[in-house]
Amino acid sequence: MNKSNFMEVNFKALSINEGFARVCVAGFCLQLNPSVDELNDIKTAVSEAVTNCVVHAYPKGNGMVNLRCELEGDNIKIIVKDSGIGIKDISKAMEPFYTTKPSEERSGMGFAVMESFMDKVEVMPNDGMGLKVVMYKQIARALKQVGND
Repeated sequence: MNKSNFMEVNFKALSINEGFARVCVAGFCLQLNPSVDELNDIKTAVSEAVTNCVVHAYPKGNGMVNLRCELEGDNIKIIVKDSGIGIKDISKAMEPFYTTKPSEERSGMGFAVMESFMDKVEVMPNDGMGLKVVMYKQIARALKQVGND
């Protein structure tokens, strides 16, 4: 197996595509032989990041999500980007229970969920438009059962 690899997909910011994003990343990460718990953690974090793009980035409904997954050794780096309206105060938005859409019964726990399931989460502007979420996870069992190619 290569020690480094990546995949990248773009899709419309529609709630129906959240499941596609989960499966896409999970399938790609299988080459590191993650445990079921590690895989579920990754899928949950990706789901939250993509849902944030769908719900918050494009209030008028038309937009794209860019999803990139990079593997390096036993480490996974997942980048979810949009070109939407962005967040004025990222540190405030990352506080648990903070939501800009209380009328829609949003809990404001998206970033907290991502942080609880991943080793590290970074949130930053996406080159002046939208938002970029970068999540990291080390796979404990990675490469231990895989031979060298």
